[in-house]
Amino acid sequence: MGWFGTIKHFYGLVNPVLDVAILAFLIYKVYGLLAKTQALQLVRGAGLLVLIFAVAYVLKLNTLLWILNMLAPGLLIAIAIVFQPELRKIIIQLGLTEIFRPDKKPHLGQLEAVITAAEILSEQRRGMLIIFPRRTNIKNIIETGTRINGEISSTLIVTIFQFDGPLHDGAVVIQNGRIAAAGCFLPLSEQQDIKRSFGTRHRAALGTTEQSDAVVLVVSEETGAISLAYEAQIYYDLSLAEIHVKLRDLLDKPARGAASESGEDAAQASQTDAAENLADAPLAEAVEGDSIVER
Repeated sequence: MGWFGTIKHFYGLVNPVLDVAILAFLIYKVYGLLAKTQALQLVRGAGLLVLIFAVAYVLKLNTLLWILNMLAPGLLIAIAIVFQPELRKIIIQLGLTEIFRPDKKPHLGQLEAVITAAEILSEQRRGMLIIFPRRTNIKNIIETGTRINGEISSTLIVTIFQFDGPLHDGAVVIQNGRIAAAGCFLPLSEQQDIKRSFGTRHRAALGTTEQSDAVVLVVSEETGAISLAYEAQIYYDLSLAEIHVKLRDLLDKPARGAASESGEDAAQASQTDAAENLADAPLAEAVEGDSIVER
């Protein structure tokens, strides 16, 4: 029984730490989901009501307590109705997230092919939408397009987005290191503070990042500006070096690991490393609370 008592004693010491750690992790994940929607306002409002209730309880403000107790059921129903879209998004994300889903990320050469295609289409003033899924399953988006399952190449991507092509108005999904589908339809953003000059492509890119953790690469058909959307924000008119660095970072592909694939990839990685500080600076200057960051 000696070893059993030792384990029990050790568990008694670890139990509070484990309890707090799991609770902190759950709070962090819930906050992350709320931050991607406008439901964060709901949390702030609920926190304010709880604070008012606590003050009324401590100071024994009986009239205010009576009013709050009368209003509480109605407030809960009103919150559920007003924030129904945000609550629905949170539930959808919880249901679609696949924690243990293995996903083969695009290697450095494939990212270069995508960025080269973006550069070509930008010069030609052709619009482009490329989606890089991460943990959230976007099978519902893939099913709206045409299955391709092809190798990633700049030629193929440029061909897909050529003007008057049957697939140029939709989005291309790159999954498991291949072009999974093209011509996919995306949900539009429901945010109210989007810049009016932005068209459907940018709104669709932002809407996709509101409902998933995907990264979306956008080329504007009007200006040729290349942008990145992720975590319910869109970073407008980035340079090619900035796009390369941020994509590599967001898709969990470390520079050193990718550079070991070939000598050419190593040279490309060293060039982008030099631009890393410049690339991160404009992104770090994003104005808090804004959905759009424009340089």
